[in-house]
Amino acid sequence: MAFPQPRPQAPQLPQHLLRTIDCQQGAVRAVRFNADGNYLLSCGSDKSLKLWSVSRGTLLKTYSGHGYEVLDADGSFDNSQLCTCSSDKTVILWDVATGQVTRKLRGHAGVSSAVYNSWSIDGTVRCWDTRSRRFEPIQVLDEARDGISSLKVVQHELLTGSVDGRVRRYDLRMGQLHVDFISSPITCVCFSQDSQCTLSSSLDSTVRLLDKSTGEMLGEYTGHKMKGYKLDCCLSSKDTHVLSCSEDGHVYCWDLVEGSLSLKLPVGKAVVQSLSFHPTETCLLTAMEGRVQVWGAEPEETEEDAMAT
Repeated sequence: MAFPQPRPQAPQLPQHLLRTIDCQQGAVRAVRFNADGNYLLSCGSDKSLKLWSVSRGTLLKTYSGHGYEVLDADGSFDNSQLCTCSSDKTVILWDVATGQVTRKLRGHAGVSSAVYNSWSIDGTVRCWDTRSRRFEPIQVLDEARDGISSLKVVQHELLTGSVDGRVRRYDLRMGQLHVDFISSPITCVCFSQDSQCTLSSSLDSTVRLLDKSTGEMLGEYTGHKMKGYKLDCCLSSKDTHVLSCSEDGHVYCWDLVEGSLSLKLPVGKAVVQSLSFHPTETCLLTAMEGRVQVWGAEPEETEEDAMAT
């Protein structure tokens, strides 16, 4: 006699506040997990980038070298390098261990984000070869009719969102460009974990899920407020939920398939500026004003709890 298979449990959501980090770097413009999710990066309006331990909330290193506020950052897959962009129109490549600047790249009229590729308010995406000592980009993608607001890179594909209301996907291996028209200025774009879909948020307070190959609309997610700020959206680590920042101080979390609101996470009274979901675990980072919040699926065990057990 075969026993019936247990019913699968519903995916857990990061609804418990584990810790709040006072970054002490002015307003936090962006918060990001590193490649393995053990560390977080906070980008400050005081021109600095800070590296923190997620589990302890302790500051590990500060990177200073930009001439104006740092807008976004990312790390290499081997955790040896960091890349930042700033309102000073530069992209900087950092050595993680020493904190030294290894490359400083210029050419944009104003940079908004960069990870070995950069995008800008001048409407271009620029690609650099970091192994070369040349300062000129090896490729410039200038199809956008307005500023580029978001960029994601997965293997040989670049995904961009523009103020002109278009999501563009560049297949560098095939030399192809695919364009989806959204009609409202795009604030953030990203790929799904399986790379079969794209997610985009726009200033009409709507997050849209599109089939990457056909451009078919698979889902629309509404209820949050996004009218005047460039805010983040993302997918959970297992592609089960869609998450978005909101100007009303909450993070909205929808079921990807049903489109229903699963969680309205109260972060604070100000605008939730940025968020980042852990690459493998149910853990979420949010940024509001000068603080970063770490959220988990279960409350963190205290010393008293550990002694009681």
